[in-house]
Amino acid sequence: MTVLEPFHENHGATFEERGGRRVPRHYGRPERTHQAVRNGVGVIEMAYGVLTITGEDRVEYVDNVVSNHVPTDDGEGTYALLCDPQGRIELDLYVYNAGERLLLFVPPGRAQELADEWREKVFIQDVEIDVASDDLAVFGVHGPKATEKVASVLNKIGVPEGELVFDRGTIHDVGVTVIAGDDLAGEDSYEIVCSVAEADTVLDTLINYGSGAVPFGTRTYETLTLEAGTPLFASELKGRIPNVLGLRNAVDFEKGCFVGQEVISRVENRGEPSKRLVGLRCEAVPEAGASVSADEVVGEVTRAIESPSLDEPIAFALVEFGLESEEVTVGDETVAAIVSELPFVEGSGRSARVPSY
Repeated sequence: MTVLEPFHENHGATFEERGGRRVPRHYGRPERTHQAVRNGVGVIEMAYGVLTITGEDRVEYVDNVVSNHVPTDDGEGTYALLCDPQGRIELDLYVYNAGERLLLFVPPGRAQELADEWREKVFIQDVEIDVASDDLAVFGVHGPKATEKVASVLNKIGVPEGELVFDRGTIHDVGVTVIAGDDLAGEDSYEIVCSVAEADTVLDTLINYGSGAVPFGTRTYETLTLEAGTPLFASELKGRIPNVLGLRNAVDFEKGCFVGQEVISRVENRGEPSKRLVGLRCEAVPEAGASVSADEVVGEVTRAIESPSLDEPIAFALVEFGLESEEVTVGDETVAAIVSELPFVEGSGRSARVPSY
């Protein structure tokens, strides 16, 4: 379950399960909440699985298996992928160098599986891998007033500047780590990390103290990220080659020591992948998996919503890379759609995952 289920229940949350955890789906009127985040600031409890990696060889060990270089300096982080030998994404993760340990955030329900797999591969290296999903809480703060919100409750430090850099301070005398985010919702963003034992104090402070904030759940996160042009693990990333997604912030193409690198580099050197991720503006909301056609089938929808900001249906679709037609049809009922540039909505920040080819 979420680490703060009673808190969410008191705010009228409706729940869903993700990776074995019960998390808030919405708090009622999700479209209104969406606009509140776009115009101000909102707070969401992230359902990450969390790993801690310690030992003298921790940086070298993780760096050898992920698609991006692991930072060597305390206070820095990176976004990276784990891929199979064919270059397909098995997992996406954030890796933070926290001095004597690395802190890894992975999709819900995947931390224990990853820890078990990596432990089997440790031989003579000095590496200790632990699951900390039940020990740490992570809250995302998103919106054009996110910086003001965090600054209004943070003590002892200023708000960190940059992408995926962090600093340590306090909120109501509770020790927290504040991470400058990568703006996946298309707005300024931060993540606040604290112990589960102090999570209720931190969440209550984020919502009710200083400048105001609204709580939001996974439904609003999905509408925000789709508008922002952000592909997510479960719907767009899993099982696909990163080149297809234009996921350039997740891969160092010069790095030659991770699984799948040969395939990913070969596609990169060829100049274009077989498919690309595009936006669609549709006459009706299509289902995920619906075919996209331009005289013939050229791709499929991965995710679709009724956009609260645009008041129209929008979708992500994977289509043939060389598709030139801007007018397509979607699904068996041949719903008309227009290929759109990403992001759909420009906010106070730009998602680091917006596709780039």
